Amino acid sequence: MKQFTKLTPVAATLMLALSTTAVQADDKLSVGGFIDMSYLAVDTDGGASTHNSGVDQVEVNLGYDFGNKLTATVDVEYKNSNDGANVEQAFISYAVSDNLSIKAGRFLSYSGWETEEPTGLFQYSGTGYAQYFYGYYQQGVSALYSSDKFAVAVSVVNDLAGPQSTDSEHPGVETMVAFMPTENFTVKGFYSVDGDTKMLNTWAAYSKDSLTLAAEYNSSEDTAGAGSEADGYLLMANYGFANGLGLTLRYHDYSIDDATGNTFEDMSAITISPSYTVNSNLLMVFEYRMDSDDIGGMDSDSIAIEALVTF
Repeated sequence: MKQFTKLTPVAATLMLALSTTAVQADDKLSVGGFIDMSYLAVDTDGGASTHNSGVDQVEVNLGYDFGNKLTATVDVEYKNSNDGANVEQAFISYAVSDNLSIKAGRFLSYSGWETEEPTGLFQYSGTGYAQYFYGYYQQGVSALYSSDKFAVAVSVVNDLAGPQSTDSEHPGVETMVAFMPTENFTVKGFYSVDGDTKMLNTWAAYSKDSLTLAAEYNSSEDTAGAGSEADGYLLMANYGFANGLGLTLRYHDYSIDDATGNTFEDMSAITISPSYTVNSNLLMVFEYRMDSDDIGGMDSDSIAIEALVTF
């Protein structure tokens, strides 16, 4: 599913060099990104232990403001599991008004509490259930209307989770409604349809001072194929201390049934994740995670250390 346009290493290096030169000459071009590296040890009951370390992901984000309310965004990434660099996102945006904007190209779905990128996570790992309940990178057109207390979005895409799909005969549709009754509280709901696939994602978050609380509920039909049904949820709390230390606690659970109602995947996990902000560019994340597999019986414990550099 995670296939993007490939760039050769030479082309990727040239693109980065040209963009850096352009930044020095034109303040309309912005460059950012991150370097993500980690050590991960997993101990599975009845199985072998694994130890992996290295650079997980490098990403460069390029943005250009043409003026006249038109902007362009291109994200280039390298992942250790891929061969070379990839174009992750590439889209243009037009601000119809202060509240309404339209974008077209390849972009990430709005859905899901947990982000696709490590820079948006409160801990090292994602739940692992995003493939059943969230949209992914998509190609199409999306409109967003937002105000201080309300937002709505509609995306019409070739595939809810197909970044390279070009078949638009039977498009997928993703809708979002969001409410922000106060500056500390947000509620969002997403309903997406693509053929027989239907996904519902809802989450609420409360954030004040150093405390963030979040809860998410999901359900879907046919995301695992063969008429399957799935549901899942998470509960999360994060607190940031004054000395740069942070702590995240998370519990998540999900299950998938086949067309006959038999459960073939039933997973849950408890995650404890301290973190330390070394400076404005370097974040260290530590994680201890306990996974339970109620169907396969392959319970596991994992320990991770992550260094995340943003620029």
